[in-house]
Amino acid sequence: MNLKTKITLGFLAMLVLLLSIGGYSYYSLRQLDRASRGVLRANLYSIELGQNMLRALDQLGQPTAADTAGTAQFAAALREESHNVTEPGEQRVVDELQRYFRLLGRPAQPGVVATTPVTLRRLTNQMIELNTKAITRKIEQANRRADRANDNQLIILTVAVLLALALVGSVPEAAVQPLRKLTAALDHATERNFSASIPRESHDEFGLVVLAFNRMLSQLREYRTSTAAELITARNRAASIVNTLDEGLLLLDENRQILLANPVMCELLGLPADKLVGRPASIVRLENDLLQTMLLPLDAPNREAAVAAAPLLHIAQRGEEAFYRLAVQDLVSFNEVSEKTEFVGQMLTLRNVSDFKKLDQVKSNFLATVSHELKTPLSSINLNTKLLQDERLPADERLRVTGHIRQETQRLQRMVSELLDVSRLDLGTGIQLDVRPTNLAEVLGYATATVQPQVTDKQLHLDVQLSAELPAVRADVEKSTWVLINLMANAIRYSPLGGTLTVRAVPAGGVVQVSVQDRGPGIAAENHEKIFQRFAQIPDKTGYRGGSGLGLSIAREFITAQGGRLWVESELGSGSCFFFTLPVAEAA
Repeated sequence: MNLKTKITLGFLAMLVLLLSIGGYSYYSLRQLDRASRGVLRANLYSIELGQNMLRALDQLGQPTAADTAGTAQFAAALREESHNVTEPGEQRVVDELQRYFRLLGRPAQPGVVATTPVTLRRLTNQMIELNTKAITRKIEQANRRADRANDNQLIILTVAVLLALALVGSVPEAAVQPLRKLTAALDHATERNFSASIPRESHDEFGLVVLAFNRMLSQLREYRTSTAAELITARNRAASIVNTLDEGLLLLDENRQILLANPVMCELLGLPADKLVGRPASIVRLENDLLQTMLLPLDAPNREAAVAAAPLLHIAQRGEEAFYRLAVQDLVSFNEVSEKTEFVGQMLTLRNVSDFKKLDQVKSNFLATVSHELKTPLSSINLNTKLLQDERLPADERLRVTGHIRQETQRLQRMVSELLDVSRLDLGTGIQLDVRPTNLAEVLGYATATVQPQVTDKQLHLDVQLSAELPAVRADVEKSTWVLINLMANAIRYSPLGGTLTVRAVPAGGVVQVSVQDRGPGIAAENHEKIFQRFAQIPDKTGYRGGSGLGLSIAREFITAQGGRLWVESELGSGSCFFFTLPVAEAA
C-alpha cells in the first residue's frame, strides 16, 4: 500500500466516524422528538379535554343557561376524547362516559342506576389518571432512551476518539518517519559518508525514493573511488608546485587574511607557516618589517604604479646578497548566483632577480672594463703615432715605438677575437674544431715563443718541463695554443718581477695534463669557479681587475669541446696553478 492510499484511507475513516456520530445523533434526536410530539398530541390533549369535562360538570345543576352550556361543553370534550384514545383501557372509560352521559337527565328506570355528575366525574378523573400515568411512563421511556442514546454516543465517541488517535499517531508517522530516515541519510551524505544507505522496507512512494537515493549513493561511491586518486594526485601536484617554487608566494583573502605561504616565503619572512596561515596580515605586518614593506604598495591610491615603482627588496639569504622583486595579482572568481565577477583575494610573490641583478652589474662592469681596455691601447697607439710623425725621432726609437704599436694592436685584436668567440657561443653556432693528432711539444714551443717578449719585459724565469715520453694528443692546434697563451699571459700578469713561471706537460692515464704555475698572489677558494664565469673579475691586492673577464670562460669552452677539463688550484699568498687535460690520440 502506497503512502497516498494510507493517508486517503485515514481521512476516509475519519469521515466515516464523523458521519456515524452525526447520523446516530440525528436518529436519537428524531426519536426523542417523535416521542415528545406523541405525548403532546395524545396524552396531554386527553388530559386537557378531561379538565374541560370536569369544568363542564361543575356547571351542571346551575341555572338553566349554565347547565345547558356545561352539558354542551362536556359533550364536545367527550366527542374529541373519543377521537384521541391512545392508551389501553382508555376506550372502555370513554365508552362508559358516553353511555352514562346519554343517561344523564333521564328518569330512573327499574333495574337501572340513575346517572349523576359524580359518576361522570369519577370516570373523567379515571381517564385523566390513565393519561397522566401514560405521560409518566412515556417520560420514563424517553429518559431511558435518552440514556441509551447518550451511552451509545459515548461509546461511539470513545471508539472514534481512539481510532482518530490511532490515525493521528500512525498516518503522520507513516509520512514523517521515512523523511527522518531520508534526512539522516542526507546528513551522512553531506559528511561524505556515502555508505549509509536506507533499507527498502516498502514498495510505496518512499520505497521508490529509497531506491533512487541508494542508487545515487552507489554512483557517488563509484565516483569518489574513481576520482579520489586523481584528486589526491592533483592536490599533491599543486602542493608540490607551490612548495617547490623558487619564488616566495603569499596568498591573502578579500579581508587580507593569510591563506597560504609557501616555504620560500616563510624563509624570507623568517616565520613558520603556522605563525602566518590563518592570521590577519595587518597584525603580522606589525611584527615583520619585510611584510610591512610588501604591503605598503597595496595601501597606495594607485597600486599598480606603486608596485611598479617599488625598489628591489634587498634580503640577506644564507650569507649571500639576494634581490627580490614584488609582484601583486588580484584574484577574482565568477559568482554563478549573482552572475558577477567578485574579488576574492590577492597573491603576492617575491621573485628572486639576483641573477638578473648580477648580470646587469656584470654588464655594467664589462662595459666599463671594455671601455677602459679599449681606451688604453688606443691612447697608446695614438701617442706613438704622433711620435712617429716627428722626423727628428732616431731610427732605433722609431723601431721601439713601432713595436709598442704592434703590441697594442695585437692586444686589441685579442680582445675583439674574444668578443667574437663569445658572440658565436651565445648564438649557438658552437665551436668549430679541427681535431687531429697533435704534438703538444710544438704547441708549447709556439705559445712560449709568443709570450717571450712579455716574459723578458717582466724579467721572469720561464721553466718548461716536458715529459720524455709525451704522447700525441687529439686537439685543435689553434684553440689549444690560444688557451695556453691565455693562461701564460695571465700568469705573467700576476707574477712578481723576477719570479718563476713553470709550464709542465705530463701524461696522466688516457690524457695529457698541462699546467701553468705562477708565484702570484693566489686566488681564494670561494673564487675558484667564479673566475671561469663570463665577465667575472676578481681584483687582486694591488687593485688590478684584469682584462675583459672572458678569457678563462672561453678557454674552458675550448678545452671542454675537445673532451678535456680546465680547473685551478690556488691559495691566497701561494700563487696559482691552472690545469687542463687533452685526450691522448689513438695509435695509428
